[in-house]
Amino acid sequence: MKPTELFHASSVMALGTILSRITGFIRGILAVAVLGTALLADTYNVANTLPFILYNLLVGGALTAIFVPQLVRSFEDEDGGHAFASRLVTSISAILLGLVIVGTVLAPLLVRIYAPEFTNPGFENEFRLAVAFTRYCLPQIFFLGIFTMFGQVANARGSFAPLMWAPIANNLVVIAVFIGVLTQAPHLASSTITSTQTQILGWGTTLGVVVQALILIPVVKRSGIHIRPKLGWQGLGKSFSLAGWTLVYVLISQLGYLVTVNISTSAAVRSANEGIKTGVGYTPFSNAYLIMMLPYSIVTISIITALLPHMSKLAIDGKREEVRIQLIKAIKMVGVITIPSSVAFVFFGPMITKVLYFGIGKDDSTYIGYVLSALGIGLVFFSINLILIRGFNAFEDTRTQVLSILLINIIAVSLSYLFLNTLHTRWITVGLGGAFSVSYIAGLFVTLALLKRHTGSIRFSHFAGQHFRLYLASFIAMAPFFLLSTTQHWVNGNSSKMDHIGQLMLVMSVSTVVYFFVAKALAVEEISITSELIKIQFARATAKIRKSTPKVGE
Repeated sequence: MKPTELFHASSVMALGTILSRITGFIRGILAVAVLGTALLADTYNVANTLPFILYNLLVGGALTAIFVPQLVRSFEDEDGGHAFASRLVTSISAILLGLVIVGTVLAPLLVRIYAPEFTNPGFENEFRLAVAFTRYCLPQIFFLGIFTMFGQVANARGSFAPLMWAPIANNLVVIAVFIGVLTQAPHLASSTITSTQTQILGWGTTLGVVVQALILIPVVKRSGIHIRPKLGWQGLGKSFSLAGWTLVYVLISQLGYLVTVNISTSAAVRSANEGIKTGVGYTPFSNAYLIMMLPYSIVTISIITALLPHMSKLAIDGKREEVRIQLIKAIKMVGVITIPSSVAFVFFGPMITKVLYFGIGKDDSTYIGYVLSALGIGLVFFSINLILIRGFNAFEDTRTQVLSILLINIIAVSLSYLFLNTLHTRWITVGLGGAFSVSYIAGLFVTLALLKRHTGSIRFSHFAGQHFRLYLASFIAMAPFFLLSTTQHWVNGNSSKMDHIGQLMLVMSVSTVVYFFVAKALAVEEISITSELIKIQFARATAKIRKSTPKVGE
């Protein structure tokens, strides 16, 4: 795939992802405004996270990994892949519906597993709320599956944008729900929230996922794939065989995330017992993680989603060297954005969160920034690892990558428990961010070694030089502002919200320009390529606007 083709496909998705993340930020800000960052917010966020965890644990990861390559192959069937897609969608939907029913019954057990200290004496109300929110949110599992399957059908047919745009509708629905609740009850607490308010928040959040899934129905129809309810396992044997190892991969990953949720909610309960008012539990972690994922989602996911069908075809044709070249190219292209983003998160995490989370106290927003700085260290390595994993998927090797994620999670879990038992309660969740980063830094080298059997050697040196220059450009652009931010003027406790916004805008605008010119001076080829591709995309967009604008007198 040529850079222009890759950029054109990924830029459409990136635009959708940017708007999705913007609305997602608004949603997150409103969630914090409605629920705060302490225990009430944790009961909602743990419950709203459980559907994603269970879905990814049992089905989601397998679908993402195997659906596109298998669909690409099924297009060569006599019926063009219609029967294969119909059987897979029907089978997975039935599994998901059963999972929703079982999960709803076992909701109390799920909360005990993910937030065990909610069962401590004195926190009975928090446990009850978490169980209620969980039952209202669990139906999301079914619609997450529908959304993913329909989205992958569209991807396999070369339609990438809808999968990135549909979440915007989800966010808008939930934003409306939060605004409604905030208008009627601006000061919610776990001791005052009513059953009706709990239902509105829970069912309203699920409604967003329902809308997100249903939007893709006309997209699938336009793709030319006709999906009908069709029972049977014919042709699905290989898919579920491949899914077996993918499920092991996701199981390991989600067990690691279970530890993160478990430890962070424990930190929240312990901080409440110690009289700490600042939110230090799962909610700060999940909000910082959301910000950290922004550049990853805009660039990394957009590029690899556009690249995966092409790499699958290359792998099917036995063009291993071409797959290797595409992976290295993707790593370098992604680094242009993720590296300066990582440095910005490390240097200016609290500054960013104080601007974004204006509806909460300074201590709460600053704490989210500390967690963001810890997570930001691992952003680049996390993104590279995901790109390399897609290399395994292109060759339909879902087994080898399990070793990589196993090591990553062993390191993360070990460090997480170490921090739980050694750090002060206030800093445990920041430690979880550090554990995440260290684990992916170490895991990258394992993933590179394991992928060698398919693509030949992809050495760290193939992109280390380019990445070093990008890091150097980022430090040159941002270090002066970081040093300035440590002065008394910048950290003045009396600074207004507008002061924080002005400081952040100044830092981001000037450092972006400096980064661009320094990277270009350091002969980073991808900077020039990106500039040219942006110009091409801008020319295409303006040409379409001119063509669609009626001339005077028409």
